[in-house]
Amino acid sequence: TVESIEIHIAKDREELAKAKASGDQAKARHFSTELEELETYRSHHPGEHKDPTSLEVHCDLNPDAP
Repeated sequence: TVESIEIHIAKDREELAKAKASGDQAKARHFSTELEELETYRSHHPGEHKDPTSLEVHCDLNPDAP
């Protein structure tokens, strides 16, 4: 697990750069999407530093989902 959302975002940025450099488009898309979702989540919860689970991010970004 990652210690904080800030560290998770930094690690995703590193992984995205590596994927782009190696030409791995599928991995780059994955990290690009995850990064965008984490940054949106962080903007909704500015005082929170814990790394959210993927379910927490999904629920935050899709509040009307059943």
